[in-house]
Amino acid sequence: MDTTAATSGEPSADRPVFPDGYGIPETTDGQLTWADVEPRLVQSMHYWLSSVRPNGTPHSVPRWGVWLDGKFWYDGAPSTRHTQNVEKNPAVTLTLESGTEVVIIEGDSVATRADADDLGARLSEAFTKYKDSGYSPGPDSWSGEDGGGLRVITPHRAMAWFAFPKDCTRFRF
Repeated sequence: MDTTAATSGEPSADRPVFPDGYGIPETTDGQLTWADVEPRLVQSMHYWLSSVRPNGTPHSVPRWGVWLDGKFWYDGAPSTRHTQNVEKNPAVTLTLESGTEVVIIEGDSVATRADADDLGARLSEAFTKYKDSGYSPGPDSWSGEDGGGLRVITPHRAMAWFAFPKDCTRFRF
C-alpha cells in the first residue's frame, strides 16, 4: 500500500482484490494516481448514485452534482426516494457513466448547508457546468435552516480503471 499518499492528504492506492483469472497485476506498476482520477469526477456532467431502500433493496438514480474539495456535493428535495434512503442509511456508491473508463466512489451521504466561508459561492461556480441545461443555483441556494436540500458525499474508498486490468487501482481515504 502507498502509505506516503495517505499521510500527504491524498488517498492511499493499492490493487483491488479480484478473483483469479481477471489478470490484475501483482505489482504497483501501471496503477493510476488520484491525479489521474479526480479530474474525471470534477468534469463529469452525469453521475449515478446508488443507495439502499429501508427494505434492503438497491436504488439507483442519475444525479447532477459537483466534485469540490475532495467530496461530491448535490442537492434535491427531502421527499425524493434517494434522500429518504440515505437519511436511514447514509452508505452510497457514486459512479460515472462509462463502463470502460471507470470511477466508483463509496462513501456516506449527509445533509449539510453552505453557510461557512465561501462554500456557497464556490459551489455556485462549480455548478455553472449545468447552466446550458437550465440549472444555475446562486451562492445562497444552500444556506438557511434546511440547507436547500444540499447533501455531501464523503468518500471512504474508490476504485478506478481506464485500461482494465493493467491500471485497476483502489484508493482508500
